[in-house]
Amino acid sequence: MAKENIYQSLQVFYEKVDICPLRDRQFNFFEMVYVISGSGNHVVNGNTIHYSSEDLFLITPNDRHEFNLHTTSEFMVIRFDESYMKEHQWKNVDHMECLLYYASHLSGSVLVNKEDKQMVSLLIQNLRQANDQQSIYSEDLMRHLVNALIVIASKNIAVIKPKNIIPHADNRLVQILNYIQQHIREPDRLKVVKIANQFGLSPTYLGSYFRKQCNESLQAYISAFRMRLIEHRLLFSDKRIHEIADEFGFADESHINKFFKRHRGISLKAFRTKSQS
Repeated sequence: MAKENIYQSLQVFYEKVDICPLRDRQFNFFEMVYVISGSGNHVVNGNTIHYSSEDLFLITPNDRHEFNLHTTSEFMVIRFDESYMKEHQWKNVDHMECLLYYASHLSGSVLVNKEDKQMVSLLIQNLRQANDQQSIYSEDLMRHLVNALIVIASKNIAVIKPKNIIPHADNRLVQILNYIQQHIREPDRLKVVKIANQFGLSPTYLGSYFRKQCNESLQAYISAFRMRLIEHRLLFSDKRIHEIADEFGFADESHINKFFKRHRGISLKAFRTKSQS
């Protein structure tokens, strides 16, 4: 399987194709693909879903994906890496980054809000025009347009429920999940008592409520979400182990290694070394 890298923090391009030029590729960056026209199937990590115009797909680092075209298709492709995310002063950068990584659990279009589809369509038109003109201001304009697309994608991902969630789960659960994602780097704010107080529930009721709604315990969900972000730090950043420990609120390297080994069976250093071999 071939791996693709980018050598700029942001790349934007338009393509009209009859056959997917890259098949079963694994990227080392984020990729947003907007379908301007055409239809076919999008395959992500072995999951297949039909695509059509106005779909927006987000592929995260290390995902495997390809398009199987049924008709000639037009795409707007936006590629960016973690350094691009760090260049900008996002008001909710932690939350947004969590949401982007969560997209790898999804196979379909991230656009679920009808009003956002209309907004994205206009943004894509402007992005394509800016990309074609290549004037002195094009790069700055394209970055603003891409940032708007990232925010809209994150907003839509936030309302897509986890795969284990029961049908017809209530809105309070979505609020609880958003709270957890937003404070995933603050262990003190993720204690059962703190979360229960935040939403006016008793700790006992919160535990049973969450398990009933998500088919897993609250702590299992928090641990899995934190683990996923730690893994991405190891795979796609040059942060040292103690820096990752500080970022996610662990006391020291020993503490984070115990946590990581309990879930993955190896140390953070061993995991990083294995992934690079």
